[in-house]
Amino acid sequence: MIKKSGMPLLEVKNLKKYFSVEKGFWRKTVGYVKAVDKVNLYINEGETLGVVGESGCGKTTLGRCILRAIEPTEGNILFQLNGDMIDITKLDRESLRAIRRYTQMIFQDPYSSLDSRMTVLDIVGEPLLVNNLATGRKMEERVKDLVKVVGLNVKHLKRYPHAFSGGQRQRIGIARALASNPKFIVADEPVSALDVSVQAQTLNLLQDLQARFKLTYLFISHDLSVVEHISDRVAVMYVGKVVELAKTEEFFLNPLHPYSEALLSALPKPDPRLRMKRIILSGEVANPVNPPSGCYFHPRCKYAEEICKKEEPGWKEIRPDHFVACHFAKELSLKGVI
Repeated sequence: MIKKSGMPLLEVKNLKKYFSVEKGFWRKTVGYVKAVDKVNLYINEGETLGVVGESGCGKTTLGRCILRAIEPTEGNILFQLNGDMIDITKLDRESLRAIRRYTQMIFQDPYSSLDSRMTVLDIVGEPLLVNNLATGRKMEERVKDLVKVVGLNVKHLKRYPHAFSGGQRQRIGIARALASNPKFIVADEPVSALDVSVQAQTLNLLQDLQARFKLTYLFISHDLSVVEHISDRVAVMYVGKVVELAKTEEFFLNPLHPYSEALLSALPKPDPRLRMKRIILSGEVANPVNPPSGCYFHPRCKYAEEICKKEEPGWKEIRPDHFVACHFAKELSLKGVI
C-alpha cells in the first residue's frame, strides 16, 4: 500500500512477527503465535496514526517491531531520512544504532519504565550520552530545557522516580523520548495508567510537543475516545491483522468493518438521545496460535457468509484513503458514531 502523493515518513509492508510455541524437555517447536500477521500501513510526516483493538491483538508488538525493539519475522519497515527511504529490517547493528536517535518510544507504565536507581538528570540525559549528542554541562542544560518543556521543575533534577506522581513520571518518560530530537515516536498507551484528569493534560502536552517539534506519532490505545481526540487516522487491529484504516472522522462516522462497528457501539456518549444499541460479540477472540480459516473475525460476525469461512478477505481501498479487509464492505451499511 503506497501513499497517494509524496513520500510517507514510515511505511510498513507485509510485516509479520511470529513467536514460537515450544513444548517438552527438548523445547520442540509445535506452533507459532501470530502476534503480527501481514500488516500494511503508512504514516505521513507530522500526523498521528492511532492503533486500536482488544487486549492481545498485537498493538504493542507492532510498535516494537517497527522500532526493531524486537526482531520482525518477515516484512519491510521503510523509514524516510534525508529524503531516502531506509529499510530498517535490513540494517546491521551499527547502522540501526545511528537510526535509533530518530525513533523513540513512550512506554505504557510510568512506574516500571523508569530506572528507580537513576535521577531525573540521568534518565533524561542517557539518550544524549548513548548517541554522543552531549556531555557534561551541555547535557545538563539540554536536560533542563526538556524538563521545562514537559512542565516539570528543574529544581527536581536530582530526585529519583519514587518522588513523583504517575503523571509526573510519564512526563519524565516523554522528556527522555524527546532528548535525541526524534522524528518518530511510538506512544504505547501512554495515558492508560493515569487518572482521567491527568490523561487530558498528558494528551494536550503530546499535541503541543507534536506541533512544536514536528513529531510523528504511532499512538497505541484501547480507548476510542482518546484515539478520536488525538489521531489524524485510525488503524483497527484484530488478532494480529489490521482490518481497517481510515481518517479519524471518516472512521467514526462510516466504519466499513463489522468489528469496527462493534467497537464504536461501546463508545460512551454524553447525550442519551444519541446512544446506539451496544453490539455484543458472541464467542471468544480467535486463538493467534490456531486462527480460523478465511476471515479471522467470521466466527463472531453476524454478517458472515460461506465465503468468509473459506477465503481470507483482501486489503482494499473502498473510499479515498479508507482501507478495509472485508468481503462485504461495499454491501454493508454499518452504524458509526453520530
